[in-house]
Amino acid sequence: MTGFRGIRWLRELLARRKEDVVQTAAEEADQTQALIGSSESPKQAKSPLGLLRNYKWPIVQTVSILGLTAAMVIGGNRYVEAHMVEVYHVLVDGTDIGIVDNKSVVEQYVQKKREDTTNQYPNVHMELVLGGITYQTERAFNKQTDNNAVLAAIDEKAKLQAYGVELRIDGQLFGLVKDEATAADILNKIKEPFLPKGKEAGQVQALAAAAPKPKEGELESADFVQQVQLKEIPIQPEELMNPDDVLKKLQTGDTQPTTYIVQKGDCVSCIAKKFGISKQFIYEKNPWINDDRIKVGDKLDLTVLKRPLSVKTEETVVENQEVAYDTEYVKDDSLRAGVIQPISPGKNGLKKVTFHITKVDGMMVSEEITGEEMIEPPVTAKAKKGTKVVLGEGTGKFAWPVLSASISSTYGMRWGRLHKGIDITGNKTILAADNGKVVETGYKDDYGNYIIINHQNGYETLYGHLSSITTSEGKIVEKGEKIGVMGSTGDSTGVHLHFEIHKNGSLENPLKYLNR
Repeated sequence: MTGFRGIRWLRELLARRKEDVVQTAAEEADQTQALIGSSESPKQAKSPLGLLRNYKWPIVQTVSILGLTAAMVIGGNRYVEAHMVEVYHVLVDGTDIGIVDNKSVVEQYVQKKREDTTNQYPNVHMELVLGGITYQTERAFNKQTDNNAVLAAIDEKAKLQAYGVELRIDGQLFGLVKDEATAADILNKIKEPFLPKGKEAGQVQALAAAAPKPKEGELESADFVQQVQLKEIPIQPEELMNPDDVLKKLQTGDTQPTTYIVQKGDCVSCIAKKFGISKQFIYEKNPWINDDRIKVGDKLDLTVLKRPLSVKTEETVVENQEVAYDTEYVKDDSLRAGVIQPISPGKNGLKKVTFHITKVDGMMVSEEITGEEMIEPPVTAKAKKGTKVVLGEGTGKFAWPVLSASISSTYGMRWGRLHKGIDITGNKTILAADNGKVVETGYKDDYGNYIIINHQNGYETLYGHLSSITTSEGKIVEKGEKIGVMGSTGDSTGVHLHFEIHKNGSLENPLKYLNR
């Protein structure tokens, strides 16, 4: 007998022994009293001391039992305390499923189950779905636990659920992939081809007939034109799509190949207008075209990608451009007007021009000059200049052909080909940029209504897309004289002036001569 049962037994034994001693003592006392009152001699009666001797051992036994009882009570309490344990009731969604000796048993088991699930389904986002697991702590004597039974109960309640991420564009579902990381990888691959590959800043571009490289700048932002939504939802594993298929679908849409056979009278700009596409698109799809030369029977790829997702980029481009030097003339009436004799040479300067460029799917949609900074001022040349008047001879220093001018597109590679001049908006009156002689007027598909002025000093200027021409061939015009009205004729994307400068037959960047 141990613990509380042993203690109870000792208490009962002590109580019975005490009753026996008391009863025996009472009986002896009665007998002694009877002897005293009887005829027997007092000597025959037992004295108290005798009684004590008679009950010495019962008393000693009783005291010993009391001591043993106390010792056992104390020992029993210590035993009980030593066998008290802390256990944990495990509840799933509030239901008690059993008792474990340590919470970590459940936590480690659940973690292992999740890891096993991930390893078992590497291509699907599978989740081990369990109700909310909570614990109630209990401190009890020799409480029985059963870890295995609890873990088995958790196994019965656990369920596997597959999840996927919807990729929607403007609300329309375009893909269902494993997770957000997979969706983000697809979206990054859509953006990547349209991000700038580097900066051309700090490099002086060729300013003669050689075509400059397309501007590549510092990316400010790259966003999708359409609204992209990603949302995780429960799915069936077989509903997942191959990420490569989703990428291809976003890159090409539902495009069908389109081939066009060049007909008699066709030109690149004519075909572009017929199909409602840009010349740049035709050049990019058909890089074999050189100088717009196409002939009857040529096959053109006009397949237009109907991209469901377009990338809009904002870039800052910084370029170094030459600044033409001025010439200071010393008049000499002994020389015929137009005859120049150098005194000291000049030197071109250098300026830093900052552009803000917006593109959609790599196609430039807007370009704005946001700043100009002179790096190295030009050095003015000096020369003698004859004063014998020759009508129509230019000064060599150009004025803006439009008042309140704003540049909408600069000189360089545009729409897959060299943009030979600059596009200017502002006051619609077109002015001669310098003195000269009108040598050509007319209409061309590329330029619309145009004017060419020969300044009789090696320079020519061209003015295109005019709505009307107010001068005529052979006329001598002065700098600032009205020659036409701004328009949008020919291959034009809006009302503006296309302005070119040619020097000795070679193209020049107009911004080399026009400064703010």
